[in-house]
Amino acid sequence: MEKEAGCCARTKERSEEEVMDLIHRLNRVEGQIRGIRGMIEKNAYCVDILNQVSAANSALNSFTRVLLENHIRSCVAEDIRDGRNDKLEELLGTLQKLMK
Repeated sequence: MEKEAGCCARTKERSEEEVMDLIHRLNRVEGQIRGIRGMIEKNAYCVDILNQVSAANSALNSFTRVLLENHIRSCVAEDIRDGRNDKLEELLGTLQKLMK
């Protein structure tokens, strides 16, 4: 499942459906961030900007939940089935970072 890559030490093969879903979610976040920038440039009212920031945060949190669920169901579960705990320990450290 994991292999060496040019830009990253580890990679994960994902189904086309999973890739498209994650990209769609990121595109939504990216569009919201661009919208927030435009609001700043147009001197929009603070509360209106904050509402858009909240929407962008929700979209990014949704992306994170989906990615985390996919990781647990594939990488972590496979590691545990193989009698290893490396990815479980890695996940616990990652959850600590996510919950700051």
